[in-house]
Amino acid sequence: MTSAMEQRRPVPTDGEAILNALPNPVLLVAPDGRIVDANIAAESFFEISTQFLRRQSLKELVPFGSPLLALIEQVRTSGSPVNEYKVDLGTPRIGGDRQVDLHVAPLTERPGHIVVMLQERTIADKMDRQLTHRSAARSVIALAAMLAHEIKNPLSGIRGAAQLLEQQASSEDRLLTRLICDEADRIVTLVDRMEVFGDDRPVARGPVNIHSVLDHVKRLAQSGFARNVRFIEDYDPSLPPVLANQDQLIQVFLNLVKNAAEAVADLGSDAEIQLTTAFRPGVRLSVPGKKSRVSLPLEFCVKDNGSGVPEDLLPNLFDPFVTTKQTGSGLGLALVAKIIGDHGGIIECESQPRKTTFRVLMPMYSAAKQHDQSNRDDVPGTPSPASQDIR
Repeated sequence: MTSAMEQRRPVPTDGEAILNALPNPVLLVAPDGRIVDANIAAESFFEISTQFLRRQSLKELVPFGSPLLALIEQVRTSGSPVNEYKVDLGTPRIGGDRQVDLHVAPLTERPGHIVVMLQERTIADKMDRQLTHRSAARSVIALAAMLAHEIKNPLSGIRGAAQLLEQQASSEDRLLTRLICDEADRIVTLVDRMEVFGDDRPVARGPVNIHSVLDHVKRLAQSGFARNVRFIEDYDPSLPPVLANQDQLIQVFLNLVKNAAEAVADLGSDAEIQLTTAFRPGVRLSVPGKKSRVSLPLEFCVKDNGSGVPEDLLPNLFDPFVTTKQTGSGLGLALVAKIIGDHGGIIECESQPRKTTFRVLMPMYSAAKQHDQSNRDDVPGTPSPASQDIR
């Protein structure tokens, strides 16, 4: 299904088609600083159509005093290309942290005109951080196994002793024995939640319709914890299935939507959660120990207009025991990161006041690859993944 904007866009020339095929934003800047042309990736980066970009001056799109403006003048004066790395082009409209590598060059056919290509660093940095999150999750796996064995057994004895004392205790002392039992149960519940990290059993995966998952999660949320929250859906209806376990994906997005609902709980009728899906073919992840890179073209986002995540917590938000809630255990997002990591995907959070985005990037389903994986898994004693019928 094509959008109205795509239907109105004229058929591009070969040069325009090549430019639009590039995953990196490209701008053509006139001598007076106006934007003459831009590719589709630039529309996505600046969150504005080419039609409106052509009405803008570059200084209106980038932060005040941005190094990009000085680089353009340097290139225009010297006539030679210049590269600059790790430049922040973030603004309140497009996001507060948008680090890019800049490639600026003169267009010799049109004197005074400058070509600017942006290579966003945040994707690469997110992937590096994601590997760190997975390492932290593996550390928790070992901790969970130790806790399950070394803590649950003594707690059982403590609880049993408290119950025996309760039979002969006075009414005031019964409050204390009940407190011991309740706290022992709370610790066991926490350890049980941590044991999930140590579950390395293979799960059945197959083609999953992400829109069915999100619709199910939305219905659950609207019937309970997000009853008074307005949901906005922005889906790509042509999105291919994702290779995943449907139950685990429901758990992931239920956790993310629940966090979003708690973030907007104090906004009353202004509370808003946005669910989006999109196809991003340019994202690939290098996997340690493998020469090939894994393509992660499917993007699923949960956005809210809450107060945002404190900046000092963002780098470690998916680590265990990191939480902004007074009564939270800090294991919910760590479990989300583990499930997404086990599926070969990545998850990242971008946050500023009134605009917090949890972005999940995952591989799409391929029947041929799934068939090969099923053949490798069909060994004695190992169940093969079950396919899922998506309607």
